[in-house]
Amino acid sequence: MARIELQRITALVEADALPRIRLEQAKQDLADAEDNAILERTLYGEIPAQQDVDDKLIDEMVAAAQRRLERQQARLDAAQKLVNAGVAPVSVLSSPQQELTVRRLTLDLAHSRAHLMGQMAALAKFQKASQEIQDATTLDYRDTFAPGMEHYEGAGSFEESRDLKPLEEAFAAKFDHPLPISANGETDLHRTLGFDHSGRVDVAINPDDPEGIWLRNYLKVRNIPYYAFNRAIRGKATAAHIHIGPGSTRLHSAD
Repeated sequence: MARIELQRITALVEADALPRIRLEQAKQDLADAEDNAILERTLYGEIPAQQDVDDKLIDEMVAAAQRRLERQQARLDAAQKLVNAGVAPVSVLSSPQQELTVRRLTLDLAHSRAHLMGQMAALAKFQKASQEIQDATTLDYRDTFAPGMEHYEGAGSFEESRDLKPLEEAFAAKFDHPLPISANGETDLHRTLGFDHSGRVDVAINPDDPEGIWLRNYLKVRNIPYYAFNRAIRGKATAAHIHIGPGSTRLHSAD
C-alpha cells in the first residue's frame, strides 16, 4: 500500500502537482512500512524454533525498530522547529510525541526479545555440539582384548597441547567429574620400568567400565592411538588403565 502511494506521489511531484517534500515523506512512510513488516515477522510473531534463530535474524529485528524510532524522532524534531518558528501551534507535537513513545517501547521490547533469542541460539548451538559429541563417542562396538591388552594405532600421534584439553572437557561434561589422569608425561615409575613416557598420558580407568568404553570410543573417532589394559601385566602395566598416545619407547641404559 505504501509502495503504491509512493508511486502516485512520485508522479504528482514530477508533474509539479505536489511539493517535493511530499515525495520525501512518502519514501519515509514506505521505509516505515517495510521495517514494520520485519517487526511483524520477528518481534510480534511467534518466537522461532531454536534451530531457526541466528544472529542475522536478531540484528534485523533490532535494526528495524531502531530505524523506526529514528525516523519518528526526525519527524518530531521537524514539527518542533515549526512550533519554535511560530508557524504551527504546540498541539501539533502531541501526536508525534505519542508515536515516539510507542516506538521507544518497541525498541526496548526488541532488545528484550533479542536477548531471549540470543540465549535460545546459544542453547541450540550447545545442544548440537553435545549431540555431536554423544554421536561420536557412543559407537556400537566392543574390541577384542588379547590377553589383557587392546592396542589401537589410529593416526599414530597424540599432541597433548591440542588433544588433551578437549578430551578433559568432554569427559567432565559426560561424567560430571575430572578425567582421572594418573600419569602425564615422564614419571619415576615409567623410568623404573625402562620406558620413555614423555608425550603420553595414562588414565586410571578400567577400559571395560562405561567410562573406559566411552574413552576408547572417543579416541578411536579422533584417530588417537591408545593402549587399553584391563589388568596388570608384568613389565607393561601395574594396574588396569588406558594409555593415550603411541607406545612408550624403551630407555637406553647407560654403558
